[in-house]
Amino acid sequence: MSKIDFESMMSNRISKLPPYVFTTINKLKNEARMRGMDIIDLGMGSPDMPVPEPIRKELARAVNERHINRYPAGDGSIEFKRAVAYWYSKRFDVDLNPADEVLALIGSKEGLANLSSAFMNRDDYALIPTPTYPIFFNSITIFGGSLYNVPLLEENDFLPDFERIDPAVLRRAKLMFISYPHNPTTTVVEKSHFDGIARFAKEHRIIVSHDAAYSEICFDGYKAPSFLEAEGARDIGIEFHSFSKTFSMAGWRMAFVVGNPQILSVMKKMKSYVDFGVFSAIQKAAIVALEMHEEIVSETAAAYQRRRDILCDGLDKLGWKHRRPKATMYVWVKIPEAFKEMNSTEFASLIVRETGVAVAPGIGFGEAGNDHIRFALVEPEDRIQETVDRLSKL
Repeated sequence: MSKIDFESMMSNRISKLPPYVFTTINKLKNEARMRGMDIIDLGMGSPDMPVPEPIRKELARAVNERHINRYPAGDGSIEFKRAVAYWYSKRFDVDLNPADEVLALIGSKEGLANLSSAFMNRDDYALIPTPTYPIFFNSITIFGGSLYNVPLLEENDFLPDFERIDPAVLRRAKLMFISYPHNPTTTVVEKSHFDGIARFAKEHRIIVSHDAAYSEICFDGYKAPSFLEAEGARDIGIEFHSFSKTFSMAGWRMAFVVGNPQILSVMKKMKSYVDFGVFSAIQKAAIVALEMHEEIVSETAAAYQRRRDILCDGLDKLGWKHRRPKATMYVWVKIPEAFKEMNSTEFASLIVRETGVAVAPGIGFGEAGNDHIRFALVEPEDRIQETVDRLSKL
């Protein structure tokens, strides 16, 4: 009997997806390791810092509670949702109703995918600023709908110009993805930018999805606002937050989304068909994280800022063009003039092959990113300094 080719049987929606950026990076790293190279992995934004001890202790305590292993509520425990609402009030001066304006998620990536699946039809447009976090455009490809890319251009400070969108597209637009501080460009905004987006979205009846995964990793005195602070934002918008970056809990898969209760109700209905929610012990540990927020965030942001300074100072000496980020755990770097004939995958491959430093090629974040690479600050300071030393010999 001949062997069945299951790959040829994959659905059309999967076959249309581009290669996942980190799959490409992993292949490059493995090839370099096979040659005996010591890899400094600055590709994927997977935090290397330990989860603070009080959070780990609460998880260890909670797993021994009676009935903790039962199915959790799909939208999160009331205790967790109250903790989120209290944190939002302290951090952003935004009052939320825990009952219907907070929804727990198995990571924000899951929530963003469920948002697209819950709202998008084949004839609907999603407005996607590009380059951007891949789940924004991949979720639309998977679940239906049409992509409309809004370019983030360096000459416009990597900010989208929604006013230039074709009116015919706006009439069919249902969903808009934004993210500040921005991955991968590290662009930050003030509340006034959100005010403009909220007015635009209300005028055109578009749902706004704001991914605020990096709102707590800020430098040089900058403090990121919430989209929900903008006037009218809660009429049309929701906002995602993740414990992955702020508390280094990436593998724990804990996040939440807040905002318009009708949008969250539809997402909750979709989630009810595909999952049961976050393990209750992790939710209890997440409550401790929110209670310790100020102490944890100050230490985490300071550590990333030191790493940023080492890398950016080194890139300045090399003459590599970049913007010193005011937030996120990334540095977005333009391909140097000497290598301008290369695309981002070719340049990232060269860096791994010649130096053993793994970075993310900008093409993984959309075609508009193909002239950049992204460094993730996920190695200790001495390894960041070694990165600079290795790049100087490229």
